[in-house]
Amino acid sequence: MNPGTAKRMKILFADDGSLHAQAAVKLVLGLPLPSKTKLKVIRAFPPGQTYAVGQMERSLARTRQQLLDHGIQAQTDLVLGYPAEMIVDAASEMKPDLTILGAKGLRATLGILLGGVAQQVVEYACCPVLVVRAPYSGLRRVLVVTDGSTYSQGALRYVTRFPLPEKAEVRLMHVLPPLTEPVIMEPYFGGRDAYVPLRTPEEEAKLQAEQEKEGKALLQRAQELLLKQGLKPKTVLARGDAATEIIAYAKQEKIDLLVAGSRGLSRVRGWLMGSVSRKLVHYADCSVLVVKQKENKGRQDHGK
Repeated sequence: MNPGTAKRMKILFADDGSLHAQAAVKLVLGLPLPSKTKLKVIRAFPPGQTYAVGQMERSLARTRQQLLDHGIQAQTDLVLGYPAEMIVDAASEMKPDLTILGAKGLRATLGILLGGVAQQVVEYACCPVLVVRAPYSGLRRVLVVTDGSTYSQGALRYVTRFPLPEKAEVRLMHVLPPLTEPVIMEPYFGGRDAYVPLRTPEEEAKLQAEQEKEGKALLQRAQELLLKQGLKPKTVLARGDAATEIIAYAKQEKIDLLVAGSRGLSRVRGWLMGSVSRKLVHYADCSVLVVKQKENKGRQDHGK
């Protein structure tokens, strides 16, 4: 993306002074942001931390100065309230193109726990959310995962507009379903069940070949979409549990950023248990960008 010609962005940055938030600042400074990008830095604190307001104000000022030193104008806001709620409310009001926050706060010593700030913001914010993990050393390798769903298509389109560094290497990954041995249970004289395969080995091999063909075609379509926008992604086809394969590949290949599509949820819907994007945010060693779309009535859920 050429920052001089691209549309300006609106970015909401959630700062808490943690190492992961500092890594997020470095990430922002390394992006070729479009000119006139509007950036708002918010720091929220619960009622029990009012004693540290002065320290938080100084930390917020340091973050603003870091951005200003790199030519990025930023508005800052220190607000009283529970962080996840305040960040989501700020995103709802601002309607940013991107919300950025660190993966773990100052007191999250055990990683991202169920219901943690990062998870809640990913779950309920109305916009794409980038969860940054420390240490940060640049966006050299980016992995976009796709399953062909509407949500994945939205993620692909978003990547074409995202201000990636010029030398960033983009990869596309699709994960085929695990190999299984489909069986039926039949009653057997004597009280034990007999397991009878539903498909012959030949039929199973044919099914696997068809799945691989469809997977390669899906990746080719996604690749062509990115090629039209000047990106030159490599493709990766794997098989197994989607989240497990993606996380393992990201670790093996030292991926810096995972990008996945996701359905946006309302406060009423609650947690989308077991979704791929949620598992990536929870377990991946690298930063994760979740590109969200609101769910329309009648739209099929593809497990994202």
